[in-house]
Amino acid sequence: AGATSATGNAASSTPSGTSGGGSTGSAGSVGAAGAAGAVAAGPLFGSTPTVAGPAVAMTGVGAPLLPPPPLDPATAGAAAPTMVTGSFVSAARGGIPTNWAIARPPGQTQPLRPVIALHGKGSDAATVMAGGVEQGLAQAVAAGLPPFAVVAVDGGGSYWHKRASGEDSGAMVLDELIPMLGEQGLDTSRVAFLGWSMGGYGALLLGGRLGPARTAAICAVSPALWTSSGATAPGAFDGAGDYAANSVWGLPGLAGIPIRIDCGDSDPFASATKQFIAQLPHGAAGGFSPGGHGPEFWNPQMQDELVWLAPFLG
Repeated sequence: AGATSATGNAASSTPSGTSGGGSTGSAGSVGAAGAAGAVAAGPLFGSTPTVAGPAVAMTGVGAPLLPPPPLDPATAGAAAPTMVTGSFVSAARGGIPTNWAIARPPGQTQPLRPVIALHGKGSDAATVMAGGVEQGLAQAVAAGLPPFAVVAVDGGGSYWHKRASGEDSGAMVLDELIPMLGEQGLDTSRVAFLGWSMGGYGALLLGGRLGPARTAAICAVSPALWTSSGATAPGAFDGAGDYAANSVWGLPGLAGIPIRIDCGDSDPFASATKQFIAQLPHGAAGGFSPGGHGPEFWNPQMQDELVWLAPFLG
């Protein structure tokens, strides 16, 4: 993987910029795109700018996922920025420049555990953060919840697993992003996953593969789930073998992880999602409520989902 660059900001109120040429996304339409898991996550709370900060080095692919090193004495006690953005060249994604962003509540001086937020198809890290996740975290901490960070990263449209092209956005998250988060001052001994649509499937897949020893909780929102390879959307998998190799149905690692699943009653994935929940050994928190597959359903759920995740990361 190539070097990582980063920018940060201690307190801010307008949209952040991403180093390395990252672009912002926008919420997509529902319709057929929704059935394919292709709707972006859309604005959630507010937004923030960044100011230049020091560059940091990227760890190698496959580096062990360890807790962060002790804080530098020169910066110990200083509050971490509420938003840091950066990019690295991902070897797991075939040399693709990959943007990331970290949001923290204000005033944090200790390493926080992260929620890794996985976007839907057609979206990116900038879209996840563009709504001001910072403000949501500030509200959660002000309400007395344990502080934690939210991390977003570009994963393309490959459904967060290894594809025939060689691109593997799942390995990028587990083997490149998470080790790099330790270098950014986060506590990666335990992480949680949150995702929408394609990202909801990815949260279940990557959280299950990381396993209960490392995955504190998973929140999958309108997950892109299909009951057979023949039912999948074009581009989601490379065939029946790829579907079977990357199925979350009966995934052993999920058995010991707290799971929340939220889905709209009229979501095209509602039927498969109900069947998926039924086969989980311990069921799932969350549930079904009126709504479809898009930001108009997802945005109002976010604060409750952050509240649900927080205790698992404390």
